[in-house]
Amino acid sequence: MAYSSGGRLPFESASKLGHLNVIESEWVQSLLKDFETNDVDNADNYENDIWENFDPSSAQPLNHIWAADGSYVSVEENHKELAFVKTALMTVEQGKIAAIDKEYPHPLKLQEIMKDSALFHATVFPLRNLKSDKGNIYDTVRHVIYDSMRTDENGQYFETLKWLAYKKWDGQKNNSLSFECPHCSKVIENGIPYDQDTGVCPHCHKEVLLTDMIGFHLDMNEENASDSVASHYMLIMEMLMLFTVIRLQWANKDTTLISDTLFIKDGPMTLNGQYSKLVPNIREFLNYAKNQGRPIHIIGSEKSGSFFEYLSLCSRFVKPDPGNIKYAVLSHGYIRRVIQRAPDRGNPYGLRTNWGEKVFVYLDENTHMVLNMTTGGYDRADSYPTSTDIIGLQRILATLPALVSRKYEGALYPIELVNGIASMSNYPSAKILQDFVRDAVQ
Repeated sequence: MAYSSGGRLPFESASKLGHLNVIESEWVQSLLKDFETNDVDNADNYENDIWENFDPSSAQPLNHIWAADGSYVSVEENHKELAFVKTALMTVEQGKIAAIDKEYPHPLKLQEIMKDSALFHATVFPLRNLKSDKGNIYDTVRHVIYDSMRTDENGQYFETLKWLAYKKWDGQKNNSLSFECPHCSKVIENGIPYDQDTGVCPHCHKEVLLTDMIGFHLDMNEENASDSVASHYMLIMEMLMLFTVIRLQWANKDTTLISDTLFIKDGPMTLNGQYSKLVPNIREFLNYAKNQGRPIHIIGSEKSGSFFEYLSLCSRFVKPDPGNIKYAVLSHGYIRRVIQRAPDRGNPYGLRTNWGEKVFVYLDENTHMVLNMTTGGYDRADSYPTSTDIIGLQRILATLPALVSRKYEGALYPIELVNGIASMSNYPSAKILQDFVRDAVQ
């Protein structure tokens, strides 16, 4: 491990000749001679018996589209650090997207689709060397999260958090999930009473916020917060924005509307660490909706990572079937054995963290994608899930061809459009925000 620079002296650079001993080692040379290469261009190296065929004309496409995306940027200025978060939600009609030329989309048609169709949410978190009238970094960030959700769109996103936390769809008046008190660190086993915005810790008798249930305070201390607070707030808000539409459609007089809508999230359907406590409630609702005969069609699109890389390799050996879509629902056993290359574990893939399962989709030689789709419940079996477990699989697949964009590999127009609203780049966005911080924070 090299010494890093502290600002006064330079960092320690790695040796430019350190590799020579490795190359000259007889033991290393003998090992390399024993290794045999698996040719990545050999189809036998991939399990291509996982693919199934689907005729998109055999199912009715979903007519309404909602998509959510988000981004965050950390900014440092004069030893102060902040994180800006932006999330966006937009709606488009499937018929309008289907009419766009996939190879040469007309910018005016794209502009027409996006007109008056999007919402965005923004907030900022102090991470280091800042405070507010709420107190230190720890309490300030807790209240920024609480106030940001309660204020924007007249509290609709906060109401959705309550709807999920209290499982309001089942009419049972449940308490919230249990969580660790941000003041005394003891577990509040009974959570917060039904439909309350705040509660009182039974151990230290201090006020706790419903947003404390999510667990952001576990990524902070009194004077500093990790930028993971910003990244996880972004993920939570993407989910809450989508589920706000779902909650409102669930209560709509037109009971068929929610099942004629495709909800799209940029990225996997995953909440890690302490943030995963919402996953069981999300699964429970999706399963409840399925059993009520009102299935909810949600997908998440992965544009990078191990699943995307593997699909990029193995898709070259998939035989195109013009007019049909090929897809593969990945079982937990397949993911562990082929993607993760891991031994059998006590906790199967995604047990606590995932509210969607992985599905490979192959439309043609140039278009393939890694999607997450929902099942509602969860089964620990290695053979789970199969295509029959995926909620609304056929209608989702029938909708995809009209949404494809040729601008990027495996791209979907709704995600491409909402990303244009939500994204903030390191340059120039971060530089502009840094100038903004310099003027706004003294």
